[in-house]
Amino acid sequence: MTEVEIKQIVQITESAATELKRYLERQGKPNAALRIFITAGGCAGLSYGMVVDEKITEDDFVVEQYGARIVVDRSSAPFIAGSLIDYKADKLMGGGFVINNPNAVTTCGCGESFRTS
Repeated sequence: MTEVEIKQIVQITESAATELKRYLERQGKPNAALRIFITAGGCAGLSYGMVVDEKITEDDFVVEQYGARIVVDRSSAPFIAGSLIDYKADKLMGGGFVINNPNAVTTCGCGESFRTS
């Protein structure tokens, strides 16, 4: 995959990058990345997962923007290609990272699971 294709997997807003860097600093892991992955399940069929990860493999896609790193594994990449990661401090269930996924044709009410076509 070319550098352009890798950057098209996900993008992160500046506010989300700032919040991610703050979070990683508080966790004592300033050099870690946010790993985003897709699993089967949730009320819409597929669910997003996010974890702090310090281990990156050669099969991972790594996107760095605004000093923050996002890691996506190869099997999850097709489901979230073109997504924008943002941070919302005022979500109904509290603040958190939000994935705006152009591949999602439907989402559940909480926005944590989705279905593709």
